[in-house]
This record gives sequence, structure tokens and C-alpha cells, in this order.
Amino acid sequence: MKMEITQTKENPLQKRVEVYFVLDHNGESTPGRNAVAEEVAKQMQSKRNCVVVDNIESIYGKGQSKGYAKVYESLEAALEFDREYLLKRNGIEAPKPEEPAAEEAQE
Repeated sequence: MKMEITQTKENPLQKRVEVYFVLDHNGESTPGRNAVAEEVAKQMQSKRNCVVVDNIESIYGKGQSKGYAKVYESLEAALEFDREYLLKRNGIEAPKPEEPAAEEAQE
């Protein structure tokens, strides 16, 4: 799979860079979100958990796909600004708070 970033757009209000890309995967199936997010993170010099792949659309008969991803400044920014279902699809979850109820039950 080869990736070419065709357009980037700064969005300082939501603390992210919006990335449009073209994937060349001739003779292979369309790559999954995880593989695409890792490649975007590598090319944008970011961490994997700060990249949210919004969509990937295959171009019929060409072995190419177009897509859109968002590269956030931090994990906290991604959790604050992006939709919950997209974060779940990309495997990004908020750290779970410790359960104080268990400690109270022991007392």
C-alpha cells in the first residue's frame, strides 16, 4: 500500500490537521482503518492514538481509494472534539477512571 497525502488543512479551533489522501493498493484489498491510521501517523509525524480515520472510499476498478483523516494534537483533543462512534471504530477510548465504589465497599 502506498499513500499520498493530497491536501492538508489546519484547524486550530479543534486542535487538529485535516488530511485528505489517496491510497494505491493495486492487486490487494482495501486497507483497514488501523493500517491507514498508522501510515497517516507516520507521514504526519504523530502518534497513532491521535489519528482518527473518518472515511475510506474505494474507486471502482482502479485499485485505489480516497480518504479523510484527522490528526489531533493530543489524545485529549481527540476525545473532546470527535464523535464517540468514530473514536470507537478507530480503537481510541478514554482512560477509565478508577472505581472508588470498590474501596468504599471494603470499609
